[in-house]
Amino acid sequence: MEKLHFPVLAVLFAGGLTVFGAATLADEPLTGPAPPRSEAVQAPPVQVDPLWPRPLPNHWILGSVTGVAVDGRGHVFVAHRGAASLNARTEIGLVASPPSAEYCCAPAPQVLEFDPDGTLVNHWGGPGDGYQWPQNPGGIAVDPSGAVWITAAGAPAAPAGRGGQAGPAAVPPPQDAHVLKFSREGKFLLQIGRAGTVGAGDSTTALNRPAGIDVDAVANEVYVADAGSRRVVVFDATTGAYQRHWGAYGTAPDAAAPAPYDPAAPAAKQFRTVSCVVVSRDRRVYVCDRDSNRIQVFRTDGTYVSEAVISKDTLGSGSVWDVALSADAGQQQVYVANGQEQTVHVLRRDTLAEVGRIGSGGRWPGHFYAVGSVAVDARGHLFTGEALEGKRVQRFAIK
Repeated sequence: MEKLHFPVLAVLFAGGLTVFGAATLADEPLTGPAPPRSEAVQAPPVQVDPLWPRPLPNHWILGSVTGVAVDGRGHVFVAHRGAASLNARTEIGLVASPPSAEYCCAPAPQVLEFDPDGTLVNHWGGPGDGYQWPQNPGGIAVDPSGAVWITAAGAPAAPAGRGGQAGPAAVPPPQDAHVLKFSREGKFLLQIGRAGTVGAGDSTTALNRPAGIDVDAVANEVYVADAGSRRVVVFDATTGAYQRHWGAYGTAPDAAAPAPYDPAAPAAKQFRTVSCVVVSRDRRVYVCDRDSNRIQVFRTDGTYVSEAVISKDTLGSGSVWDVALSADAGQQQVYVANGQEQTVHVLRRDTLAEVGRIGSGGRWPGHFYAVGSVAVDARGHLFTGEALEGKRVQRFAIK
């Protein structure tokens, strides 16, 4: 049988270039010069699995992927925008419900669960009794009990430059401003905030387009990256009761948004776009300020610890879309999804210095288009989700 081949996948180390890929499934990755011995934490060699996940049933396809998470069993949960991000221009023959004739595809349910081998084992999502399904699901997290948390991130702005005559204006739905908690099987458990009830930076009851989420099982608290209010806000994970919140550098969020990012200007004293929040095992809180190209680190009480700027000169949508921590005991590495430059940065967690990169722009396996989500399983394998027109999930095996 002819061997399957991987595409070339380059990882740029601090001490040289190592190329992985251009190899068969049975081959070892090609390796280049080793990094300096003084570098205690290295970017790991990785290899993309082009056959993960397995094809979906029912001609289902993914829309824009907004979140990826892994539970304690190694199952991978994916949130995506579904039909809202699919159209006949990008998916010829797309249908809402399969007709009797041949058709291309149909939107998959908006929450998908894959087993470690990439087989779809469960799916759910959409409106139901007792809760408000998001216009646009955002980040997703699975807590140690198996509960699945989803943010309601709000529908993105309509693309500019659409031609043709405008039809009657539709009544917009209430703006996303909430967080939902479900069982693994999709049973509704809790809603924090309400669509249409938008909170400012000092609100203790309302949110504003929350984008990312994580759960601190030690304290039974859920951390929310409240993008529209430019803050991190913490709630009790059982009752949804407000606990505390903070803005950049641990200060109170300001009602006025900072000026647009300028690489030559001093660092903004407020967050611009809080797109993710992750709590480490040693109780440090990592926050993505996407449009400011930075990660800020805090203690769980909101005390500021440190920050790092990633790819400082990046403009557009910024360089820090999502963050995941490695699976080793000390979580020594930080993976940073950079959807603007189509790569994943690998940082040392102790210094936040960059030690490597995974992938580059393109459509082949191992390349990216708008990589906006990252997650790591217990074996250390990296999972990525691609937003906008990327509409894909990939797995990178850590060697």
